[in-house]
Amino acid sequence: MNRSFTILLGGALAVDARVRALVAESRVIAADGGMRHAAALSVTPEVWVGDFDSSESDLIGRYPKIERRNFPPAKNLTDGALAVEEAIDRGARRIVMAGALQGARTDHGLMNMLLAVRLAGEGTEIILTSGEEEAYPLLAGEITVDMPEGALFSVLGFSALEGLSIDNAVYPLDDFALPFGVARAVSNKARGGPVRFALKNGVGIIILRPHDFSGV
Repeated sequence: MNRSFTILLGGALAVDARVRALVAESRVIAADGGMRHAAALSVTPEVWVGDFDSSESDLIGRYPKIERRNFPPAKNLTDGALAVEEAIDRGARRIVMAGALQGARTDHGLMNMLLAVRLAGEGTEIILTSGEEEAYPLLAGEITVDMPEGALFSVLGFSALEGLSIDNAVYPLDDFALPFGVARAVSNKARGGPVRFALKNGVGIIILRPHDFSGV
């Protein structure tokens, strides 16, 4: 069974080779207006969920054969969260949330990151992407992210971070204590290839700008 899923969300998505590689050979679920990314990615979702308040009639008309799961506008979950639940119900162990960042609503983008952290804590591998940016949950343990040489990245703590180590970066850290709300780990640069992150305690997120080679 293929346990890799891509969720199409309503935020911005710049499709390039890196995004295509992230979603390659995955099963696809669309969340409301996120269906507009299907054509650019050359994918056909197996189900389309949401309240459809962000899907114009012409978009709905282009995909009449795709199974739709309709929900009322007054509901307890965002359309993206509903799509993620659908993926989990279908056996997902890896999820790419495409269009999860840089959308029109800051609350949805931040909620996507918080949802990703929760899912990672429950054992799901999860990546968020807009094409311009990628986000990876950072929990106690280790994670390795492949980054282009010179690409800009940051670590943001949703709590105080204890024992934070970063290897293969211009500004490495070793067993560093990062207080909550302190910007010490913002604007680092990759040396190219796998960048290793280790954390002893805390919860955070890695934000990578894979095409941003600007100064720090």
